[in-house]
Amino acid sequence: MIIEIDNVELYFNNKSVLNGVYLKAEAGKITGILGSNGCGKSCLLNISFGNLKAKYSLIRINNTPILKPLYQTKLVSYLPQHHFIPNKMMIKTAFKLFKVDWDVFVNTFETLTPYKNFYFKKLSGGERRIIEIYLTLKCPRKIVFLDEPFSHVAPLYIEKIKALIEEEKQKKAIVITDHMYEHIIAVSDTIYLLKNGCTKLIDNVKELEDYKYLSIGTLD
Repeated sequence: MIIEIDNVELYFNNKSVLNGVYLKAEAGKITGILGSNGCGKSCLLNISFGNLKAKYSLIRINNTPILKPLYQTKLVSYLPQHHFIPNKMMIKTAFKLFKVDWDVFVNTFETLTPYKNFYFKKLSGGERRIIEIYLTLKCPRKIVFLDEPFSHVAPLYIEKIKALIEEEKQKKAIVITDHMYEHIIAVSDTIYLLKNGCTKLIDNVKELEDYKYLSIGTLD
């Protein structure tokens, strides 16, 4: 499975946000997107998923153009920055809807074992985020978009989430962005820097300093 997001152009109030953006992701690899706050990372994921309409964009899967929003194809799962599961849904119901095994989940996240019959509104923000990340990653979709999966999650769980991402990449194309750049660098096989509305493929992480995304010496 290979997905290409090509020639993306986005304007807000006649101001260019994204201009000719290209990104490629494939099964077996994690594709990271880095960039400063407000550069358009979330917009790019929303356009790719089909939530946001760009002036122009072309999505190809295995070299075939996709002419309808990706969310209609049942190929993609998407973790937005905000909570996306309704407050009044029970956790066990969400696992059933996403076709994900609760018992496997609690083998990894043991502290959440008592919550199976809880409603989502009863969880803390961090607990809720962990479940949403897990469901997004584990549901039977071939492409995964993750927007800020490491933010608002306790450090205790970040390594577990990274391990889960590594496990799922074997059979899925995963695109991930987060302002916690060190985690993106650690898990990504391919990194794009989004700057001045364009994507730059990073061949060596030291280029992140050359492009002034990171301060000189950050990666030493």
